[in-house]
Amino acid sequence: MIKSLKKKYGISAPRVAIRPQTPAYMRWVVITILAVLAVGLSLGMYEAGRRFAGFDKNETGHDLNRLSELNGRLERDNEELRMKVAGLDRQLQMDLVAREDIAKQVKTLENENIRLKEDLAFFQNLGSAGGKSEQKVSIGRLKLERGKLPGEYRYSLLLVQNGPRAKDFHGSLEFAVHFQQNGEKMMIPIGSDSSSQMLDINFRFYQRIDNTFHLPPDAIVDSMQVKVYEKGVAQTRLMQTVNLSL
Repeated sequence: MIKSLKKKYGISAPRVAIRPQTPAYMRWVVITILAVLAVGLSLGMYEAGRRFAGFDKNETGHDLNRLSELNGRLERDNEELRMKVAGLDRQLQMDLVAREDIAKQVKTLENENIRLKEDLAFFQNLGSAGGKSEQKVSIGRLKLERGKLPGEYRYSLLLVQNGPRAKDFHGSLEFAVHFQQNGEKMMIPIGSDSSSQMLDINFRFYQRIDNTFHLPPDAIVDSMQVKVYEKGVAQTRLMQTVNLSL
């Protein structure tokens, strides 16, 4: 019994912790305050998350209106720019066409000017060689050039009658072209647009002749020969040869 008392109240007895007694209402006050703080913190974090993610209705609506206005303004600006670009493109096309037409007209006028100068020089030479009583037919400005199409060639010449010129000259022209094909030299006559190989002429002072003919694209033209015949005379009145202009 004594031993049991020593164990219970002696040195070896278990320790007893003494704690102050907290009123129950204080515990509930503390719990309520902590709950309110936790709810407030949660709401604050939720609202901050919404604003950070862009879910605020007022700000989102304002941003959407601003972006919609910006999009509408950009669409209007793009449409105006498209119209301006289309107008400039049409104007550019018209300018290019007009420029090409003007360039062609200038080239034509330049060629015409060169031809007129050559005609003038030719007639001036005929005038300086005057004084002869016989009637004479001559060929001036005989040219042979390549055409725009493959195998196409263009020739031109000026027939002039000087002297007394009491009557018109009636006759015909005969053309023959010399060329090479497949390593062989060949010659064929060239007629007018009709089936006849002779070109009729009738003039008093002068007559200009421009025409084209066609050969196979692989033919290599060397020269062209022109013969002038007077009507009723079998003998050749005049003959002249011209090489192809390069």
